[in-house]
Amino acid sequence: MIRTAVIMARGLGTRMRRADTAATLDAKQAAVADTGAKGMIPIGRPFLEYLLSALADAGITRVVLVVAPGADPIRHHFTTVAPPHRVQVEFAEQPEPIGTADAVVRAAAVVGHEPFLVLNADNYYPVAAYAALAAETSAGVAAFDRDALVREGNIDAERVRAYAVLDIATDVQSAGLSDVRPDARSAPAKTSLTARLRGIVEKPGESLDLNSPAARWVGMNLWAVTPAIVDACRRVPRSRRGEFELPEAVGLALSEGVEVRVVCMTAPVLDLSQRSDIATVARHLHDVVPRP
Repeated sequence: MIRTAVIMARGLGTRMRRADTAATLDAKQAAVADTGAKGMIPIGRPFLEYLLSALADAGITRVVLVVAPGADPIRHHFTTVAPPHRVQVEFAEQPEPIGTADAVVRAAAVVGHEPFLVLNADNYYPVAAYAALAAETSAGVAAFDRDALVREGNIDAERVRAYAVLDIATDVQSAGLSDVRPDARSAPAKTSLTARLRGIVEKPGESLDLNSPAARWVGMNLWAVTPAIVDACRRVPRSRRGEFELPEAVGLALSEGVEVRVVCMTAPVLDLSQRSDIATVARHLHDVVPRP
């Protein structure tokens, strides 16, 4: 199985830094939000500690954090203030925040020539998603049911337009879905390893009919990355946003014949991307004690 995960924590946090007078934050949360370091937002403990703990629960033993050069607060916290006990933490530097595909290339230089998971630093994913993706060493992506994201997490329907929509080749309704628990604190989720990725629509915006079957499966940037995907990340052109983006690199790999399996999850993902998310995420994680 895959034992290494990469957390992309280099972003500028533009939305988190944006003022929001309606958001409920304490003084410590506000101070960290001003820096844009979403993974360090204190939810009792820094948010990244919850991610490391969930990865450890799924059997991950090594985590590479993609950070900025220099005296990054994330590096200081996990080497000096609170070094993890259940996972080994290493760091990859991304000189400029120029996209998730570039972050993967930087991380691969540290990880070496082996598959690894890739995830955002501002999303709390179910343990079952990590475990299912890590169970095989082929390329893969977690697909989250749109209705579960809206019903059980902190993501409203309109926010789905800002994520990737996944085109899945298999009819997952008849793919033998089995009940599993995403973690010890959640209701059962359904997962399947039988689907195959056919295509990705990145940030579809207003063109997306939220009630259509095409909008059912949402990509939340949780991947199993292989050397073939890393190679595509090295070659993918800049997107229309001027960045090197992992979903577009996966699309390039698909066009070249690389198969990408899909783990279909009926479970929520907590999104900590802006100040208004902090109080809601804190409520969802109130009873969770991170043990990284």
